[in-house]
Amino acid sequence: MRVITGTARGIRLQTLEGLDVRPTTDRVKEGMFSAIQFDIPGARVLDLFAGSGQLGIEALSRGAKQAVFVDQSAKSLAVVKENLQKCGFTDRVEIHQKAAEQFIRTAQPHSFDMVFLDPPYRMDILAKILPDLVGLLRPGGIVVAEHEKSCKIPEKILNLWLQKEYFYGKIVVSVMKLNEEVEP
Repeated sequence: MRVITGTARGIRLQTLEGLDVRPTTDRVKEGMFSAIQFDIPGARVLDLFAGSGQLGIEALSRGAKQAVFVDQSAKSLAVVKENLQKCGFTDRVEIHQKAAEQFIRTAQPHSFDMVFLDPPYRMDILAKILPDLVGLLRPGGIVVAEHEKSCKIPEKILNLWLQKEYFYGKIVVSVMKLNEEVEP
């Protein structure tokens, strides 16, 4: 696993070992980021279910202004910190050890331009989390979700619209965009 492009291009990232960890493959990550590449520069991003932090780190490498990493696992966050240090991004990040739902409840409204989601599979987490993310996004904000093919994302969740889906075997990357008008 490596940073694909940008200022940290080619740096190898650490990941946790074990069956509970499922890092995004370079092929999927490359496709994911080519779909949103023009939205990244200057963005404030949230890497929810951070794992190794590779999605937020890739965004920082490509010009994101700031990244917030959230994971409930202390072991995962230790790997995130190691990877951030290796890439030289520690000055542009926040790290929170919380469950995703807990972080969403306490985060500032309209504070993110982009959210990356790669939750554990087969737990129906996206259906629970996506409606709550709407309030965290700035107008025009984007959600990029990696999920298993059996997890179907509706075309519309509140004012969050499915823009495109990319298929990589059993994995799907869904890109959603918040309608420009944010309800108070």
